Amino acid sequence: MLNSRIAALGFLCGILIPGWVQATPQTARHFRPPAVPLVTCDPYFSIWSFADRLTHDSTRHWTGARHALQSMVRIDGKAYRVMGMDPRDVPALPQVGLAVLPTRTIYEFEGEGVHVTLTFMTPLLPHNLDVFSRPVTYLIWEIRARDGKEHAVSLYYDNSAELVVNTPDQEVVWSREKFGDLTALRMGSQQQRILGKSGDDLRIDWGYLYAATPNDQGVRQVIAESDVARDSFVRNGSLPETDDPRMPRPANDHWPVMACAFNLGKVGGKSTARHLILAYDDLYSVEYMRRRLRPYWRRSGAEASDLLRDAARDYESLSAQCQAFDRELMADLTRMGGEKYARLAALAYRQSLAANKLAADEKGTPLFFPKENFSNGCVSTVDVIYPESPILLLLNPRLLEASLAPVLDYALRGGWPFPFAPHDLGTYPLVNGQVYGGGEKSEEDQMPVEESGNMLLMVGAITKAEGDTAFVASYWPLLAKWARYLKDKGLDPENQLCTDDFAGHLAHNANLSLKAILALDVYAQLCDLTGKSEEGGLYHRTAREFARQWIKMADDGDHYRLAFDKPSTWSQKYNLVWNEVLGLRLFPPEVARKEVAFYLHHQNPFGLPLDNRRAYTKLDWVVWTASLAQSPADFAALVSPAYAFADQSPSRVPLGDWYWTTDGTHVAMQARPVVGGIFIKMLTDASMWKKWSSRAK
Repeated sequence: MLNSRIAALGFLCGILIPGWVQATPQTARHFRPPAVPLVTCDPYFSIWSFADRLTHDSTRHWTGARHALQSMVRIDGKAYRVMGMDPRDVPALPQVGLAVLPTRTIYEFEGEGVHVTLTFMTPLLPHNLDVFSRPVTYLIWEIRARDGKEHAVSLYYDNSAELVVNTPDQEVVWSREKFGDLTALRMGSQQQRILGKSGDDLRIDWGYLYAATPNDQGVRQVIAESDVARDSFVRNGSLPETDDPRMPRPANDHWPVMACAFNLGKVGGKSTARHLILAYDDLYSVEYMRRRLRPYWRRSGAEASDLLRDAARDYESLSAQCQAFDRELMADLTRMGGEKYARLAALAYRQSLAANKLAADEKGTPLFFPKENFSNGCVSTVDVIYPESPILLLLNPRLLEASLAPVLDYALRGGWPFPFAPHDLGTYPLVNGQVYGGGEKSEEDQMPVEESGNMLLMVGAITKAEGDTAFVASYWPLLAKWARYLKDKGLDPENQLCTDDFAGHLAHNANLSLKAILALDVYAQLCDLTGKSEEGGLYHRTAREFARQWIKMADDGDHYRLAFDKPSTWSQKYNLVWNEVLGLRLFPPEVARKEVAFYLHHQNPFGLPLDNRRAYTKLDWVVWTASLAQSPADFAALVSPAYAFADQSPSRVPLGDWYWTTDGTHVAMQARPVVGGIFIKMLTDASMWKKWSSRAK
């Protein structure tokens, strides 16, 4: 009954989500993402469409650099574009639908009596790390006639050499390989400087890209100049007979492409499908404490041939799994927060997970490394893991363990000299120690209360999700040290940065104090669970007393202050959400009720400002703050303007988390993992959290 009600709601709102909702694009205006996820595997293998229609611009790496994918369909001898801007003289087949789901993006095109569905499927299924870690996206074309006639149809695909270089003046090489029933085109840079640079606005220039197709699909493949390959298909539906031998050469020297053409023959009312496997073998993923780590899927010695064979073997199964996963997750998201919340979470899903890299240490242990995209390029930033943590806690707490373990090991056995938690572990992909602020040398521009509180809260959440203290036991001396620090410094924080460091230093930060108080009670719970009842009692009493003092110190009449010493100020108290999620009950419900009532009267068209100082906000924190609401109506009222930002922002970039609430323009930071924080609402229902987290292997 619930699914039928959801389907009816989706029909009225015009979502095109096969298997979840049926609708036509004419029923209503669709959700328009600021950028659409296409290939979303990791921070380097991440390709998006920054336009309303897939044919209105070149596809791009999340940084905005062109990573061109092209596709055409030839109908009864005439070619039409369905992806990319080239060839410019070939018309675009009209795009009539778009759906962004957790693991799939689905485009619909229609014209000349034919309907074309182009799906990008990245099986980021967190309950199965073997599949989750594969750097593979499937491109799937489905064609059927809509006019009762049969049509001669062929398909074209190519990708440029831009996908394997940081800048297009770098030289590339290519080859053709066979793996059983697969034929694969292979391309990479000539120099192969593995892990040779670190930073933010960079693309990968080592490892190899593969475009592989099953041999039974009636496919021809070639590596050729882009104009030559495309012109051949437009003229006669075929490709050049031989590969271009002129290599190495720069990627922008007559633009070599890996091209495939599928001849479907006559297509009628029954759907005919073809698919292609796009994969990137980076060989080594990160340098962790001066040691190169393999990607997780390579941990037992697998090679590219194994990756492609496994991807081909599992295609049908993964297609069914992704459809079922998307259908169930979207239904549960809608049940918890409504349709707008579900759409926003679906858009955030692949962005969040693909801004991380899953590697393995020498024992095969998974380690998950997030990158601060278009922030400062840091890796394993604690106050980035913290807002991302809800999606990991929901779908596989082991991934949050894999995110925190490198930080904990560094602080326990590395060169970290301070009594509080570190901020980061380096600049991606070099994970060799903190580089932010004073680094390992001074306390200048550190985030001592922020990161210590974050670590204790996340470790506590892992323990709650997994129902045991195994992870905690390995790091107890460190956790105890950070708890002591928060006991001394957390109630009334000194002048320092918090995760919202763009707002500058602030003393007596009430929201930061909330974090410390809640973290202390979490530590007390951990003491209880590990048989340290006396210590636990001490910290429970401390947390309760601090909470009592906080309510008095922060009170400002109808709300609570930004800073204890600043009357007539306010801020989002997003950290308070853990009071409910972790069942701490430190703060009475009236605290959240009073704050939410105040927030509802201080919103702008595109959301609730972060605080009274500026009109900008953070998307992740808006949803955390909305999750304080005790009624669905109030939650929806706080989330709807944030949804409007995603739907209407003039800034066409992968979902930004820092933006102006007045006009919806993007301030900075895009494609970051922190949007996984949108899933915090799912953790407020214990049964929902358990349902999903218990599936992880």
